[in-house]
Amino acid sequence: MCRNIKRLRQVDRQPTDTELHDAALQFVRKISGYRAPSRANPEAFEAAVDEIAAAGRRMFDRMKLRPALTRARSRPPRTAAGRR
Repeated sequence: MCRNIKRLRQVDRQPTDTELHDAALQFVRKISGYRAPSRANPEAFEAAVDEIAAAGRRMFDRMKLRPALTRARSRPPRTAAGRR
C-alpha cells in the first residue's frame, strides 16, 4: 500500500518520534487521498497523524525487539547423489 513508508523496526534501537510522525503522515496522506489537508480540515488531518504516531509508539514500547529469525539448518541439504 504505502511504498514510501519504511520499516521502522530495528534490533538496536526504537524508532524516533520524527520517524513515527513521518510514517504516520504518509499513511494519513495515502488513506485520505490528500497530500495536505484542506483549509476546512487541518485539525482532523493533524489529529489523525498524531493518533497514528502515538499508536505506533505504544506498539514499539510494548514490543520486545530481537533480531529477525533466520532458518538454521541442522544438517546439509540432500542432493541427488547423497540420497540413500
